Parts: sequence; structure tokens; C-alpha cells
Amino acid sequence: QVQVVESGGGLVQPGGSLRLSCAASGSISIIYLMGWYRQAPGEQRELVATITNLGSTNYAGSVKGRFTISRDNAKNTVYLQMNSLKPEDTAIYYCNVKGTLPSFNSWGQGTQVTVSS
Repeated sequence: QVQVVESGGGLVQPGGSLRLSCAASGSISIIYLMGWYRQAPGEQRELVATITNLGSTNYAGSVKGRFTISRDNAKNTVYLQMNSLKPEDTAIYYCNVKGTLPSFNSWGQGTQVTVSS
């Protein structure tokens, strides 16, 4: 079974930075997409950023220019560098990993990011 574990969340002041990490392990075959989603209390989960193993990235408009997603294919790890954090970035951040051969779609347990003023 594919395991997905996030780390790096915490409490930070507005304008601060945080770096999240997500590592996938197990019989994961070929990973073609890794990404980050977030969910604030009472809100729907939303896409933050994704990256393919070819390096193509996609960002939510609310984070573009502030967040940077990157990955290490050899380590099956994806990162999210978050700069200029705002209180509205407060949420639980979830890592998502998609692959094939066989097909899978796995989620981590989430890591809390709190931006307090």
C-alpha cells in the first residue's frame, strides 16, 4: 500500500515562510502527479499546487507568486515552499500522489498550517 506522509506545518506570523514536505513510500510504481490541497474549517478542500514528474506545475491563483512546488522524483518527495504567508492561508494541507501501473490515488493525513496575526 502506498503511504503518503506530510511534514513541516506549524505556526507562523503573517509575511513569514514555511516549507512543507511530502514523501511517498511503498509499492508506488510510476508517479505522474504530486500535489498539495488545503482545507480550512468549514470550507471545501481546494487545490493549491500540483507538479508532474516532467516538471509541469499548476497553482491556484490565490497562491501564485508566493508558493513554489517542487519535487525529487528519485525520492518520491514533493515540497511546497510558502512565502509571504497570509492569515487566509491557514488550513490543513494535504499531499496527494497519483500514479499508475497499477493505478493509485493516495492522500496523506494532512499537516496544519496556522498563520496568525
